[in-house]
Amino acid sequence: MENFSRLENVIKQLIKNDLSIAFAESCTGGYVSNMFTNISGVSKTFERGIVCYSNEAKMTLLNIDPKTLDEFGAVSDEVAKQLAFNLRILSNVDISVGITGIAGPTGGTNEKPIGLVYIAFSTEEETSVNQYNFQTNRLEFKEKVFEEILVWFEKFLDIE
Repeated sequence: MENFSRLENVIKQLIKNDLSIAFAESCTGGYVSNMFTNISGVSKTFERGIVCYSNEAKMTLLNIDPKTLDEFGAVSDEVAKQLAFNLRILSNVDISVGITGIAGPTGGTNEKPIGLVYIAFSTEEETSVNQYNFQTNRLEFKEKVFEEILVWFEKFLDIE
């Protein structure tokens, strides 16, 4: 499995660089954390994974501002950014990832179609958000989100 060896390389580099990580997952329901914890030794870098599927969970576990949820909705650039930033601060990690989206096959609108996902990455230097739209089934949606997270880590860690 190509992604498995890529993930092993990412984890080796995170450990080598003494970097800690955490994930706040909404639409992926813990899939990304599960993939990372499939690798032996990940406990040297992986601090926590939080599944915050409901708005209530986002507010109580990660201090997402209710006004932000009301104004922009759970599936938004703003909420993804707060998920990643707040998780990094609350968990005291070097890198955190916040994921929110609409995996489908229901729940989409014209403004926010099925397949829309925001993935935010927070480091001490910056918090950035990438937007994607994956038109596929739920499991492949989760796999595609995971692959984009791998790509980000490979670039961040300068892995060839």
